[in-house]
Amino acid sequence: MFSLNDLKKTCCEVFPIIVPDKSSLKSVNFFLVKQDHSLSLIDAGWNNEECWEGLNNTLRKNGFTLKDLTEIILTHHHIDHIGLVDRVTSENPIPVYTHPDSILRLKRDNNFLEMRVEFYSQLYKEMGCGVNGEHHVSYLKQALQQNKQNAIQADLTEIVDNQLLHYTTIKVPGHSPDQIAFYDEKQSWLFAGDLLIEHISSNALVEPDLLGRRIHTLSQHIDSLKKCLALNVKLVFPGHGAVIQDPNSLILKRLERMEAKADRFIQLIESGLTTASELAISYYKNTYYEQFSLVMSEVIGHLDYLEIQSRLKKELVQGIWHYSVIDKRIML
Repeated sequence: MFSLNDLKKTCCEVFPIIVPDKSSLKSVNFFLVKQDHSLSLIDAGWNNEECWEGLNNTLRKNGFTLKDLTEIILTHHHIDHIGLVDRVTSENPIPVYTHPDSILRLKRDNNFLEMRVEFYSQLYKEMGCGVNGEHHVSYLKQALQQNKQNAIQADLTEIVDNQLLHYTTIKVPGHSPDQIAFYDEKQSWLFAGDLLIEHISSNALVEPDLLGRRIHTLSQHIDSLKKCLALNVKLVFPGHGAVIQDPNSLILKRLERMEAKADRFIQLIESGLTTASELAISYYKNTYYEQFSLVMSEVIGHLDYLEIQSRLKKELVQGIWHYSVIDKRIML
């Protein structure tokens, strides 16, 4: 049976920092990795005392200090993965490596963030969300102002090729446009951010690209999972929950579930529901109101995926997209 102690018996030593979380995520994970003359911090948790103590306690228990860290490597820009970056680099000014598309998000570039708010405003109108969409856009506008202080102050270095230190970097977008995974080929280990989580499905969050165009995030997420499947890795180190010891079977389970959900949306459209908001309310019930943005990402992602597969078509009626199932017999 695998245990965390096994991670210290190889040429690449991994020291997980696992901070309990009361949400459905169960924990926030980030990792110290010792290889040759480097001590990398992969991701950086929340900006709170629990994560700070977790980092320092893990360093101390294994004979290290903050000054021994040689770099920080980020899987993606989400706030629960970048929290300690400035706190660490203020005491030890080491390089911070990240995907090029992370920069505007991490630096909280105002022009980009304003474009992003307008993107959602238009998106929710076209998906028939009405007042629920308007309320969420109002929240985004407030957050834009309130979270200015969360901009990363540290210098950021773009990862521009597929090799970083001892890792092969692999683009795995879907959960976020800038998500990357770090593959240790010798150990067949993958530090995968939020690509794969053992106890819950990772959301493919609908986002604009840098030019404001909607990214087909669910299709990207599926491609990223298949890319991970092809690697046939032994262990996946996720951003939340337990270390994943049988990644391939879990990936196949996730892919199967996505296809089943896509089929269910087809059935709902055939029953007469034609807009994304109608589908969201019917499928998710009260969760639509409780977790609006997550639910709409799921529905829109599946609609985009089905449209790419030529199983759906859409028509803009009075500013709202209405979806219908393509009759395969007509295509033949």
